Amino acid sequence: MKIGAVFPTCEIGDDPGAIRDFAQTAEALGYAHIITYDHVLGAEHEGREPALTGPYTEADPFHEPFVLYGYLAALTRRLTLATGVIILPQRQAVLVAKQAAELALLSRGRLRLGVGSGWNWVEYDALGVPFAARGRRLEEQVTLMRELWRGGAIRFDGAFHSIERAGLLPLPEAPVPVWFGGFSPPAVARAARIGDGFLFGAAGRAMQQLCERFFAELEKAGRAKSEVGVDAIIHYSAGPERWRAAAERWKALGATHFSFRAMDTGTALTGEAPAGFTRPEQHIKALSEFIEVVRDV
Repeated sequence: MKIGAVFPTCEIGDDPGAIRDFAQTAEALGYAHIITYDHVLGAEHEGREPALTGPYTEADPFHEPFVLYGYLAALTRRLTLATGVIILPQRQAVLVAKQAAELALLSRGRLRLGVGSGWNWVEYDALGVPFAARGRRLEEQVTLMRELWRGGAIRFDGAFHSIERAGLLPLPEAPVPVWFGGFSPPAVARAARIGDGFLFGAAGRAMQQLCERFFAELEKAGRAKSEVGVDAIIHYSAGPERWRAAAERWKALGATHFSFRAMDTGTALTGEAPAGFTRPEQHIKALSEFIEVVRDV
């Protein structure tokens, strides 16, 4: 099972040296991947109708994933750079296909493109994209991006996108793996039909049950478990005994990856205990603590 870490995008700060040190330390310790989250905008939650129920507000900083990974691709050699997840429907699909192709090329195939539909309708409105149709838009976007990555001038006439004999260059050397993420049955059903993997944002029993549903949806779609990846995330505050126990449970369930998160932003909503880190060095130190416990699972 491959071991990963969530990049603490809301808490790492703005020092390029600290960002470099986090990624290079993870690689040196033997981590297979890091995961970064995505929000273009944060929004005040008060007085919204419908209510905003997600864990992030206008006070939470997010490094832009493609730019961040372009920087880290040049500073690492083996580390897979995973998005967890790009909120794809609020972005222009052809531009994302171009950005992902370039990043995959420059990192020599180390991009894992995780995508999802998101929850922040204020962010969608600000980016000029309808929130209501995001699920259907997401599926069409993945289909379109894969066609573009195959190369050549394509024709595409979908419900949301239209291309008349145009294509991308340069192309990635190999297909970009597209994973999905989320917390709902529709998300895992979509991933079972068209995804290369699924990122479960937590490691508790509810997510294990959702993973079991994912495997059932795979069978319904005529796909084998061996065709897809599964990653689950546990919070640092769970502690070493629970890290290892959870990793062993997920491996037995069929997970291919297991990752940890020490970023506390959002824990008030998820009910997780905070780690209480206030400095980048604490996040970097946690990398060695976690992998020493789970590296041989």
